Amino acid sequence: MSGRTIGLIAGKSQFPILFARAARAQGHRVVAVAFKGETMPELELEVDSLVWVQLGQLGKLMNALKDGGVTQAVMAGGVTKPRMFDLRPDLKALGLIKKIRHMADDGILRTFAEYLSEHGIEILPSHVLVPELLANEGQYTGRGPTDEERQDIEVGWQAAGELGRLDIGQCVVVRGKAVVAVEAMEGTDACIRRGGQLAGGREAVVVKRCKPNQDIRFDLPSVGAGTIEVMAEAGASCLVVESWRTLFFDPAEAVRQAEAAGICILGREAGEGVS
Repeated sequence: MSGRTIGLIAGKSQFPILFARAARAQGHRVVAVAFKGETMPELELEVDSLVWVQLGQLGKLMNALKDGGVTQAVMAGGVTKPRMFDLRPDLKALGLIKKIRHMADDGILRTFAEYLSEHGIEILPSHVLVPELLANEGQYTGRGPTDEERQDIEVGWQAAGELGRLDIGQCVVVRGKAVVAVEAMEGTDACIRRGGQLAGGREAVVVKRCKPNQDIRFDLPSVGAGTIEVMAEAGASCLVVESWRTLFFDPAEAVRQAEAAGICILGREAGEGVS
């Protein structure tokens, strides 16, 4: 991929900005398409060209990538899921929606990726140029899990796997070996807040993992310093993520916040237990 034009279909969060910086630092030209009301405006300073579209403007998105000479692209950052109900699809998007059998994340994104491929644009894994953003295996914080947290981790790990298998969400909150919250369209932060409230504001374990059949080109789980901030507010005490298949933003700041709040952070590889 040295010195090539790469497309960036940019959603929310800092991920598109981090990807664009890495791509340009490696000598690539970045042609971006951004979603109004979702993508950070600062992205415009980090790319070679940028076109703003509304959710559902598939024709405009395709034209922007084609006009920019894009044959390979990534999808970085998601969109606010409840906004899908306010979608204003153009004719191309309407045709695509008819092919989708289940309006869940992977179904939508796989269909979208197949559509782009049919039109000469290959979707690459979103972390292809930024592998350093993937979570490592092992303990990030000085404090490891207590015996009670270990038991909750096992419950949460299995529950999150089943939740992901159904393509519903990636995060669960557990306390006392009981699942108190699962993530759906509201997103991880809202799930943690609700879980903390139901758990009485203390000692809840948050597990976030990749879906068993996850297409690693897009929608990898992600956490960061903001996740730890929400956990501290909710009284959660432990975060477990799937190593090598989770994006971990601002890990140094996240660990600093976790240490201050007494929260432990673990990266766990799929299929392995908690040591």
